[in-house]
This record gives sequence, structure tokens and C-alpha cells, in this order.
Amino acid sequence: MASLFNAVAGLSLASVALSSPVAPHVHARQYNATSPCAQVGAAIAGKNITAGTATVPAELAWDCINSVPFNQSAALALVDGVVPYFRWQSNTVWLKDPPAEYAEKVQPPVDIWGELEEIRAKVTSGAYENEYEFGFELYTLLQSTHDGHFVYVPDVVGTVFNFARPVPLVSVSSDGKELPQPYVYADVLAESLGSATFTPSPITHIDGEDAKDFLENWAQYGSLQDRDALYNNVFYELATVSLGPVGSGIGTFAGSGRGRWIYPGPTTELTFENGTSRTYDNFAKVLIPFDGITDGESLYKLWFTGPTQTEEPTPSNSTSATPTSSATTSATPVPTIPAPGYPPPVFREAHNLIGGYFLEDDYSDVAVLSVPSFVGIDAQEEFQATAANFLAAAKSAGKKKLVIDVSANGGGTILLGYDLYKLLFPQDIDHAAADRYRAFEATEILNRKFSEAAEGVPRVVDSQNETLAELVDGVVSSVFNYRSDLDVNSENFESWQDKFGPGLEQKGDNFTNLFRWNLSDTLIPLNSGGIYVHGYGPLSNYTQAPFAAEDVVVVTDGYCASTCTIFSELMRQRAGVKYISLGGRPREGITQAVGGVKGTNNFPWNYIQSLAQYTVEELSTPEEGAQLNTTELGEYYDNTVFYRSSNNAINVNFRDGIRDGDETNTPLQFVYEPSDCRILYTKAMTVDVTAIWKAVADSTWGGVSHCVAGDLGGYSTSRMAKRELSVSERAHSKRMQSWRRDLKTADYPLDVRTDLSGVSFDGNGIMWP
Repeated sequence: MASLFNAVAGLSLASVALSSPVAPHVHARQYNATSPCAQVGAAIAGKNITAGTATVPAELAWDCINSVPFNQSAALALVDGVVPYFRWQSNTVWLKDPPAEYAEKVQPPVDIWGELEEIRAKVTSGAYENEYEFGFELYTLLQSTHDGHFVYVPDVVGTVFNFARPVPLVSVSSDGKELPQPYVYADVLAESLGSATFTPSPITHIDGEDAKDFLENWAQYGSLQDRDALYNNVFYELATVSLGPVGSGIGTFAGSGRGRWIYPGPTTELTFENGTSRTYDNFAKVLIPFDGITDGESLYKLWFTGPTQTEEPTPSNSTSATPTSSATTSATPVPTIPAPGYPPPVFREAHNLIGGYFLEDDYSDVAVLSVPSFVGIDAQEEFQATAANFLAAAKSAGKKKLVIDVSANGGGTILLGYDLYKLLFPQDIDHAAADRYRAFEATEILNRKFSEAAEGVPRVVDSQNETLAELVDGVVSSVFNYRSDLDVNSENFESWQDKFGPGLEQKGDNFTNLFRWNLSDTLIPLNSGGIYVHGYGPLSNYTQAPFAAEDVVVVTDGYCASTCTIFSELMRQRAGVKYISLGGRPREGITQAVGGVKGTNNFPWNYIQSLAQYTVEELSTPEEGAQLNTTELGEYYDNTVFYRSSNNAINVNFRDGIRDGDETNTPLQFVYEPSDCRILYTKAMTVDVTAIWKAVADSTWGGVSHCVAGDLGGYSTSRMAKRELSVSERAHSKRMQSWRRDLKTADYPLDVRTDLSGVSFDGNGIMWP
């Protein structure tokens, strides 16, 4: 079946290519060495593409990509091809008509369907000058929603070049009270480590524009929704750098995160408060070999027309295979990633996804759990074990306070977020916000067919019957089987109609009834990457909370998205833990702690395709399959959207989160929630992460508030107390002093940029950078 499917897919794409000649009137053929694309090829000859050493001037890359001629019929096929997947986006009616507070404080309305229709009209009228103009407008349509789960990166935007500036910046307050100003990070680093020959001066203008205005405008190219979190993401930050190439790296200004898809101009001029200025040459990283590319037209033919005879992508699971639940997130194994500015750990996962630390001297009562991701690379068990082992070690060492740092956390595997919460508070309420998704023809069919197929099949993990095991993994454990979840009263649903509804009509759209995870379900490991949640199943004897809620505080830079927001909903709404937000725009007032997408489940587009095809071909008789092919499910056999995407995640937000008791049923994505306290970054915090943690501990339990807005007065009864240190604590303090003394500028890389090549995009609760 798979080979037949691939043959059919290849034929259909070939027919599209034959009927879609490159529009000849946009750019003349440029078969000469002076064309921009030919110059790119000459510039990178002999350089290693995969090693990232192939770079060209940004302007040359810009000229090359803009010389790619516009293919009108292929563009039309792509615009029409995204429509079936857009239907799965849970919140399009709320994006068009958000609550007033969200529109005022967060982001303006976006009419996804109306603007897609405008793009289609421009395609049919031939209004686009070149392929890049079209592709970038399609990309920015989704990006403008600031829903980090909703993303599509066309090939012309993300396949050929990533743009960058050679100078990362930081935004810091001079004393923790004055509003922050931008600086060149290398200048601050040198000053902080005692190697500077001058006093760093703040930046006042960028390319002639007021620096504050420039950076706030540039921040909008990011994936987050909150504007203060977006602003933080512009800059170099230790937490993001610790994730290496799978994080936001050195900030969007320098071309990491989603800044890599934005042309920054040929140069960047920085003007400083002391009257000096510097000009930097911007560049582009070349992502593909340019063999055989002589101009924009040949670039199009080689890279933007789908698979060739020697290169056949596989955008979906084989149609003969059961669709899996997309619970795990993995990447090509890499060696241990350094974490510049982080002290020696007590426990640390090799990729810095989670790590535990003890502070020293007057802060020796404080343990810190750093969680910049909920991704479990290759094994969720290692993530879970690191958290459990560290919390046990902290209690054994007599630590009394716990700081949890979720800065840079774009999410990962949903149930890792639940598990960390239950590790901390095993007796508290076991669910976050309720879930729901759009109720439309495709999801109705899947609910019915999956529930029927699961009838009578035992909910057993690791069956020795391979066929049964595949059915249990892909169908029985699925959200489309009504038996997998609980209703809002924690009761079982009675039928697929009982769960599906539609349960609610809002703003002209229909949604399912609300539902919750069933953490006691025996099939939880199939949706968690292999783990059970603490307090359930084999871990049901775990009942003792390691810290009281008033002895725990969470700090974040606002880059908290997806699974991180689920974890935060549990911590704030269920456990009552306080949240501290860091940094933000140079403005007075409180900021949000959770600034990323608050949708509760992303679906990769290839997973949607596999669900549709599997339902038609494997869960139906030939007669039923023929009938289903006349429904929306028949629209998922065209592979245009996959062939025309770059090597980056393409997702929708499948589930909304709805807070208990909210009679308006407003998705949490559109709920504005200020933090309890806002602390500004200082120079020390950009070099030594413990400076952040100590300011947090001071403000929470030390009686010395660093809050410039908000306060943590509710924690005043749980103060830290100075005391005589134990022998082991004194030894640890000496190790920390030695580590801090040995810090040098070479430890801090200035070129960590996002590179997701080799990454599997199957996480079920993650916002990829």
C-alpha cells in the first residue's frame, strides 16, 4: 500500500508541475555569472553547508531569493492546499474577534480566513512580483497570529537562507530599578568579567531609528504573543543559549529563533549614548548546495517543485501504518551541550533540558530547578528521573526553598508538565484547564470511526500481538476515542457523541464538549513518551510533597509556551505558587509571566494527514472508504503543502484550554494574566544565572524586594534565615567561588543560532523556535 501511495503521490505532483510552468514575464533568464544566485554559488564553493560555514552577504542572499520567479499556478495550489489544515486551528474565530483586553494589551485581531482569501486573490490576479513575495506573505499570515503552534514556513522562506546579524544584544537595567537599555552583549560580557578596556555605552539608535522603537517593532517578528516576552526574545539570554541550536539561541535580533527568516538589510548601524557608532555587515547562512544553480529560475526548478527521482520526501506516515499520538519529541543525538553562565549542577540532563542546582553562602537553603524545556530527547524517562532525583537530593540536603526557572521553555511533551507538577504537589487537583477542539466534519468522522474501531479492544500496553499493539497505540489511546478522556466532572463519557457534541457554539464556530486527561488511564505511557505520571499507576505510592507551596516560586522570561503554560496553569491555579516575570520592554508596570502560546496541544500537519488517510483506508470498508473520500477526509491526499514547506515544523493549535469556572469559555490564549512580581535584568544576570535566582530568592523570602512592579507579600511568613553553614555547604560555597572566578569570555558563544535540521517535530505540546 505504501509503495502504491507514493507512486500515486508522485504522479499527482508531476502533473501539477507539468501544468504549472514558471511565469515567464516576471524575471528574465539569467544564465550568467553575474546573477545573484550564481554569485552565491561561487561564494560558497568548497564550503561545508552542514557545518554552517557557508555564508554570504545578506544583501546578496536577498537579491538571489527575490530573483526566483513567481509560479502562479503552483502558488494557487499551495494556497488551496493549506485550507484543510487551517480548519484544524482551534481559535480562528477568537483571533478574528478577541477580547478587548487582549486586543489592547497583547495583539490585534487577525482574520485568518479573510486574509488567506486576499492572498489567493493576489495570486490569481498575478499581483506578486516574485516567489519570495508570495511565500513571505503566506508565512507572515500565520506568524501574525502570534500563536506559536500555528506555523507554516514555505520553502522559499526557510529552505535556502537564514539571515543574521553578527552582534547579539542584551537589555539591562543599570541598577535593577531604572528602565532597561540595550547594549552590545560582548561589551557587557567583557566588562562583567574584567576584560573590558572601556565602559560599555547603551545603544540609542539602530539604523537611525530610536533603539527602543526599532527593537519593539523587531520583536513582533517572534512567535510569542506577549509583547514583553517578545522583547526579551530579541536578546542574548543564558537560558536560551543553554539549549543550543534547538532553542532561540542568541536572540531574534542576531538572527536566531524566528528572526532567522527576516531580512535585516545589508548592514546594521548602532549609535551609542557616548556619541560613537559602529556598522556591522549582516550575512545569510546558506542552507543548501548551489550546484547547478545559475539564477532564480534554476533555483526554483531544483528546490521548489517537489521531489525528484533521487529525492523523495515522506511527508506523512505510511497509509498502512497506524497513526501515532505524537507524544515524544526527539532529535539527532548530540554530545553534552555547555551551559554558559550556569554553575556546577547537582543533577543535569545532558542537553540542559532540565537541571538542579544548589545556591551558596546566605542562600544555602535554596535549591533551583532549571527547566528550559519539557522536551525529553529520545527518553522522557531521563527527564523525569532528573527531576525526581534532584528533588529528593534537595530534601536530603536540607534545602528549604525551591526556585523553579522555566525561562526559554517552549514546551515539549504535555504529560512531562503534568508529571513535574505532581512531583511537587501529589495531593493537589490533578487537572489543569479543560480541553476542547473544533467540531467540524473531519473531526466528527474521526471521533466516530476511532471510537467504533476501539470498541471491545482492551486498554493494555505492550501487547505481544503486534497488530493489537498498533491498534492500541494509534487508535484506542487516541483523543478521538471517547474512552481516553474524562468529562469536566472527572466522569467517563458514555459515547463518542457525548464527548464530541458539538458542545458549544461561539462566534459562529462549533466546539466539542470540554474534557480532561485521565491520568489513571493504563494507556498514559502511549501519550507521554513512555512514562507514568507520579501518583498514578506504578507510581501511585508517591504522595509526599517535597516543599510547601509558599516555599516554591517560579521565575520566567515570558518565553513559556505550550506544555510550559499547562504546567503554569497547574502551579498557579491549583497549587497557588507565585510567579515572577523577568525583563520586558523599557516601560513601567507589571508584565505577564506566561507569554507564549497557551493552546494545550499542537498537531503536526503530517499527523493530520495520516489520521485522515488511515481512517479512510484502514478503518473503513472499500465502500465506506469511497464514501469518506467525498468528505473532507478526501482532501488530505495532496502533498503540495509538504513538498513546498521548508525543513521546519508545520503545525496547528488543535486544543484550546478553558479554565474551570469560566462561563465565557474563553480560550486561555486570550486571557491576560500579569505576574505577581516583575524583576528587571541587570548586567550580572546576563553572565551569571545565579544572580537571577538570588534576586528571586531575596524578593520571595529574603525581605529584600527586587520587584519593580507587583510584590510577593503573601510569602512574608516564610522567610529565609541566616545560619551557620554545614561542612558540605561551606565546601559547596568554595566550589561556587572557584567556578565564578574561572569564568572567561570564551565560555560564552556569540554564534548559537537556531538549527532544527535533524529534529523530529512530533512533540504534542511544543512551540518550536
